[in-house]
Order: sequence, then C-alpha cells, then structure tokens
Amino acid sequence: MPSPLSPPEPGPFWAGADVVLAPEDARPGAWVGGPSALLDDGTWWLAYRLRLPVGEGRGHANVVARSTDGVAFTPVVELGKARFGAESLERPALVRTPDGRWRLYVSCATPGTKHWRVDLLEAATVEGLASATPRTVLPGSATAAVKDPVIRHDGDRWHLWASVHPLDDPDATDRMTTEHATSPDGVAWTWQGTALAGTPGAWDARGVRFAAVVLDGPRTWALYDGRATAEENFEERTGLATGTPDGSFTAVGDGPLLQSPHPPHGLRYADVVGLPGGGARWFYEATRADGGHELRTVLLPG
Repeated sequence: MPSPLSPPEPGPFWAGADVVLAPEDARPGAWVGGPSALLDDGTWWLAYRLRLPVGEGRGHANVVARSTDGVAFTPVVELGKARFGAESLERPALVRTPDGRWRLYVSCATPGTKHWRVDLLEAATVEGLASATPRTVLPGSATAAVKDPVIRHDGDRWHLWASVHPLDDPDATDRMTTEHATSPDGVAWTWQGTALAGTPGAWDARGVRFAAVVLDGPRTWALYDGRATAEENFEERTGLATGTPDGSFTAVGDGPLLQSPHPPHGLRYADVVGLPGGGARWFYEATRADGGHELRTVLLPG
C-alpha cells in the first residue's frame, strides 16, 4: 500500500470521489458515516453507522454491506442499538480473522451516562452476525469511556487502538487520547499505553482518535481524527501520524492532512484499504455544503 507521507492533494477527495451513502435526513446531527472497510476475495465489505440528532436516536444502528466495486453497496445486516441495550452506537470495526470468521466490534453508549464500552459479535458468515450474541470485550470503567476501536492482526498477534475519554469532568468528556492494546485472540486485551495524544496549542489539542492504521514495519502509519476545542466535537479533521519502534506514534506536520471544503470542514473516520494491484481505496465521513455528513470513497493510484 502506498504511504501518504507526502500528503495527497485534497482535490481527489472531492472532484474524484464518489458518494457511497447520503443521510436520509439532512438536518444537523442526522448523518451516515463512521466507515470500516475491507476487501475479501474480490468482495468489498463496509460497516458504518447511521445517526439521528441528539434526542431522536443518535447513533441508532450499525450496518454491514457488500459491494463488487467499492462504490455501490447493498446492506446485508442492520443492527439496532436496542440489541446492545445502548443509548447510541458509534463507528463499528469489521474484521475477518485468519481462520475466516467474521467479527464486528461495536461501540455502545451506556444509557444515562457519558460511559462507552465495546461489544463483540462473531459468526461464521456476515449474515450470521445478525443472530450472534454480543459480549463485552472493552468494558471501560467508572473513570474512562472506551470506543471507536481500530483493529489489526500483524500475523502473530492482534493490535487495537481505541479512543479513551476521561470521565472525571462531566462537562469535558469529549477529551480523548488514543490508547494501544494487544491480544492473542482479539477478545482478551492488555493495554500497552498511549499511542497518541493531542499537542497543546495545536489543531488537535483537545483530542485525537485513530481512524486507520497501516502496519508496515518501520513505515507504519496512522490516520487520526483531531480537534482543537470542544466546539469542534463531531467535526474533526484528519491528521497523519507515523509509528515508532516503541509502539507510540508521532503526529506529522502542524495541521490536518485532510478536511472538507465545506464549513465546519469535518472529515473523519477515514479508512484506507490497499489494492492487490497497487493503489488504495479510501472511505471517510465528510461534511457537506448543507452541514450534513455523508460517506464518501476515492480511489487513489499507487
């Protein structure tokens, strides 16, 4: 997969991009996005989140869909928040295990609180996720909310990067760092430490959340969502970070890698999938001219 260490020009992410899904409701807070993508034996799979305004359902469902071209997707499974006893759902993480099983990691908000946890569904087929029993694999705690995992297998063990939100101040739970965990089986996780935190006084000072990680030895890199203030919550822009030998990451540059041309310029939850013949397909959630969020994709050559 090509490295974005020389940032791509923003033009292809708009003039050259396709809209995969637009929100059914264009009001503020009614969005579609939070994509998690993979290419499996020539078939594209995409998990994403459906959202309504606060007070009307928030993140009311996660969907898994398939496609032959990476642009036109057909829903296969829709999972409502009631299935998890959650007040809201956030971005899911779709994974195919080395032995061919399917996993969906679901971020679940605990009703009446600022707490989040991550539940896991597992099945032999994508369709089987519809009847799988959820089990909590990242419970969070009374002092920390855990959500939005990015999960990779390096051929030996599992890695997870999740956004962790301190709950000590109920008026500032949007603050976040990205924490790293490892696992022998993708179920029982051991926290390893902070992968990336915001830079004081910078565009990402309020919080950072990994959106994608590409494991490539010394050229490992990540895309992350960043915001400077609480007011930028839900409108994060995309930054770039490079991996270091100790497992931490370092932000690249003094500003975002990517942002929407439409105020307030949100471009978040970017995922990138390398193609067998070279190049990569990117998926991301972005702010439209009317303020809504849509799910977009762009194919970039190698």
